[in-house]
Amino acid sequence: MAATNHAVTAELVALGLERREARWLVEEFYLGGEPSARADLLAAASRRLSGEPLQYIIGHWPFRSLDLDVDARVLIPRPETEELVDVALGELDRDVVTPLILDLGCGSGAIGLALVSELRQRGVVATLVAVDESADALTVAKANARKHQVLTASFVQSSWFSTVDASLRGNVDLIVSNPPYVGGDDFELLDPVLRYEPLGALVAPDRHGHTGFDDIATILEQGLEWLRPGGVLVMEHGDQQRDAIVAHAATQGWQNVRDLDDLSGHPRIFVGRRS
Repeated sequence: MAATNHAVTAELVALGLERREARWLVEEFYLGGEPSARADLLAAASRRLSGEPLQYIIGHWPFRSLDLDVDARVLIPRPETEELVDVALGELDRDVVTPLILDLGCGSGAIGLALVSELRQRGVVATLVAVDESADALTVAKANARKHQVLTASFVQSSWFSTVDASLRGNVDLIVSNPPYVGGDDFELLDPVLRYEPLGALVAPDRHGHTGFDDIATILEQGLEWLRPGGVLVMEHGDQQRDAIVAHAATQGWQNVRDLDDLSGHPRIFVGRRS
C-alpha cells in the first residue's frame, strides 16, 4: 500500500500539486485504494488545482490540540490565532475558579473551544459563550463543540454584543476575539485563495481614519462594560493597527494595555483590562 500511495502521490504532483499537499490528499481520500477512493481523490485534487483551500477540501484542520471541522462557512484556523490562545491562558486570573469566557466572532469555535479544552486539562471548568453574527458559522462551532465534548458552551447569534444576554454584563472574566480587520482595498491585494473564505469574517469598514478598524473599535468601545473588574480582553489585529488600537483603547479607559508581536515579529495581539 505504501508503494501504491507513493505512486499516486507522484501522479498528483505531476498534475501540478505541491508534494506535501498531494500526500495529505492521498492520506485523506485514498483509503484502501478502491476505484471510488481514486475518484474521490482526483475530485479533491481538481478542487485544489482550481484554487480552493486545502483545509476546506479535507474538511477538518488542526488547531492546537483540537481537530476542527472547517468549511467555507468559517475562517480557516491560523497559527497566529493559536498564539492568541497562549496569551489568553496566561492572562486569565488564576484566582478565578470557574471562568466565564466570551468568544466574539467565534467562527469555527477555534479560540473558545481550545481555551475550554485546555483549561479542562488543568482541572478548571470554564463556561464559554460563543458569539457570531453568522448562523452558518454557529452551526459549525456547535458541531465542533459536540465533537470535542465541550458541554459548558452556549452559542449566540449576535453582532458583537448587541444580543448577548444582559445578565452577563459586568461578569465576564475573559473576552477573546479575532475580529475582521482587513480593509476592503487591502483585501483585493491579498492572496486570491482568501476569496474562498467568508468575506464578512475578514473585511471590516474603516473607522476613525484607520483601515479595517470598525469592528475592533466596537469591541474596544463596548467591551469594558461586559468584563468584571480585573477582567481582560485579548484580541487579534492586523500588523499595521497597533498604534491605532493602543490609542483608541486609552480613550475608552482600558488599563494595563499591552500589544504583543506574533512569532513572526509582527504586531498581532492586544491585551487590555478593566480596572
